[in-house]
Amino acid sequence: ASVTERDPASSLPSGDCGRPRARPGGNWVTVVLGVQWGDEGKGEVAHLLAQDPMRRCQGGNNAGHTVVVHSVEYDFHLLPSGIIIPNVTAFNGNGVVIHLPGLFEEAEKNVQKGKGLEAHIVFDFHQAADGVQEQQRQEPAGKNLGTTKKGIGPVYSSKAARSGLRMCDLVSDLVGFSEMFKVPAKQYKSIHPTLEIDIEGELQKSQGNWRIITNKG
Repeated sequence: ASVTERDPASSLPSGDCGRPRARPGGNWVTVVLGVQWGDEGKGEVAHLLAQDPMRRCQGGNNAGHTVVVHSVEYDFHLLPSGIIIPNVTAFNGNGVVIHLPGLFEEAEKNVQKGKGLEAHIVFDFHQAADGVQEQQRQEPAGKNLGTTKKGIGPVYSSKAARSGLRMCDLVSDLVGFSEMFKVPAKQYKSIHPTLEIDIEGELQKSQGNWRIITNKG
């Protein structure tokens, strides 16, 4: 986690000595990437460099950082930190995987929210499978990856296998979404027979999330 103090009235990054950075002609995109597994200060740098628009391209809620603006702390795990800066439009791209309860909790805490409709959804069974896989890795080798068990790895596996479900699937057709949901759920159950998946319970949660997202019901 990292802590940054920035004046939210400024939507342009500063160069040396706080002077606004010159912007030559043409289209410029600033990308912040890391080569470690976290604790590199990526969130801090992204917040300092945030311009309009700002996009988060990948990842889930298995990490986070804190931004301090006017002595007020904002905690981010899914939302791009630039969302709190005036005149900056923040997006979550389709590479982001979203745990809906976590998104709503974070949005409520931080007032504003952004969501990418093509982003894949993290379900409870993804998180349960993450824990099972971690245990399976540990048994033969005596060690594990140290995953946070947030379901990030399994949901990316679903995305790669083209069996994952996206935000737009939920928003556009709730009935069709309910049928589509059973496919990856049954796949994970066949891969991990000990995995307990409450299909009806998860669908009820999804219906509640649909009402919140669409402001219906």
